[in-house]
Amino acid sequence: MVDLKKGSPWESVVLTTLSRDRGVFNQLLNEAKQMAVDLQEGKTVVYTCWGLEWRPFGQPRRKRPLNSVVLDHGIKERILADVKTFLAASNYYYDRGTTQSPHSDLPGIPYRRGYLLHGPPGSGKTSFIQALAGELDYNLCILNLSERGLTDDRLHLIFSIIPERCIMVLEDVDTAFSGREQSNEKGYSSLLELRLS
Repeated sequence: MVDLKKGSPWESVVLTTLSRDRGVFNQLLNEAKQMAVDLQEGKTVVYTCWGLEWRPFGQPRRKRPLNSVVLDHGIKERILADVKTFLAASNYYYDRGTTQSPHSDLPGIPYRRGYLLHGPPGSGKTSFIQALAGELDYNLCILNLSERGLTDDRLHLIFSIIPERCIMVLEDVDTAFSGREQSNEKGYSSLLELRLS
């Protein structure tokens, strides 16, 4: 992780050794790399936004099986199939984003997909997203839109630095609008949007 304002790492470690023992650095770095890979293998890393960067939030979580989430018949399968179709069509979007017709002033097609999940708290929205990320071998970036100090410029920057292979989860999308209403259930109706990056 780096300080985005300066481009410098948050901390540095200086190692010194005699010239004949230089090989120990390669061994040390390879062991550290393997430990980092082992820590995240088979798990979902959850990132949260700290200022102007994404940082891991807690320890990586074991992947949640998709069949552990109970939703109405066919919903999980339809969304999973749609996501897989979208991911397989990346070349279609990239071809249209980089090569423009000489007769068209239209920009390319953005390569992103959004889903709006809604329902009362506890209905399985977050659990489904975690299971979907595990099924696709993706990580999660979670951003709460009710966070204080979230401006349009900061939101644009945060979206531009999302780590690779992450599902972007926007929590409490309804707080971005002034007309938030009380639902029939206890509490406010809750919305969650997820985006694939």
